[in-house]
Amino acid sequence: MYIVKRFITESIKRTEIDEFLQKRLERAGYGGVNISKTPLGTHVVIYAMRPGLVIGRGGETIKDLAVTLEENFKVSNPQISVSEIEVPEFNAFVVASRVAFALQRGVHFRRAGYWALNQSMEAGALGAEIVISGKLRTERARFEKFRAGYFPRCGAPALKYMKKAEAHVQLKPGIIGVRVKIMPPDAQFPDKVQIAEELQPEEEVEEKEEKIEEKLPEQKAAELHEEQAEEKMAVEEASEETVKGKEAEE
Repeated sequence: MYIVKRFITESIKRTEIDEFLQKRLERAGYGGVNISKTPLGTHVVIYAMRPGLVIGRGGETIKDLAVTLEENFKVSNPQISVSEIEVPEFNAFVVASRVAFALQRGVHFRRAGYWALNQSMEAGALGAEIVISGKLRTERARFEKFRAGYFPRCGAPALKYMKKAEAHVQLKPGIIGVRVKIMPPDAQFPDKVQIAEELQPEEEVEEKEEKIEEKLPEQKAAELHEEQAEEKMAVEEASEETVKGKEAEE
């Protein structure tokens, strides 16, 4: 039971740290965090579109984040590193924050949903799903779903490769929730089989031809030896037949 409680408390701590960083680094294009424990302390990797805003002038911002994580969230000796997001359209946090920001500016929810979906699919994602829920048009809350591409909902690929994120925005009717799921292009599926025909490089072909040429004299010598042996056998058989014929005549 102690192990179960430990895993639950660690998961709650990770979620709290994620929410704190999402609010603190909203301008930097926050894209998620990865926390791993090392013998020297805790390694925290922050993914952002603009790493310069996370680091700050002279490293002030990142030092403040380390102090806050250590004091408020009881993270032992945090070592923070920042990684830049190469393709923002494949990051679920970035896409969800973009949709939430568009809704906050007054963009219609359908336009914001289809815009973000088309951006992810044009960037090369295998599949994407965006769900916007809340009081969208009437006083009764409902949800609108935007989906495109190949998007498995269960199985090992969905658990291993799928990127998930949620964002919330406060509007006049109430809180609107945005849930994003993206299947990146590097996902591998067991039901998709690729037959690759490997062609031999020119160097290997040349080496094989050289080896064949080296073996040719030996092969020719063996063939000549066999021919000579066959000729000897034919001569011996012919001589035996002539001897037998003479004995029969006598």
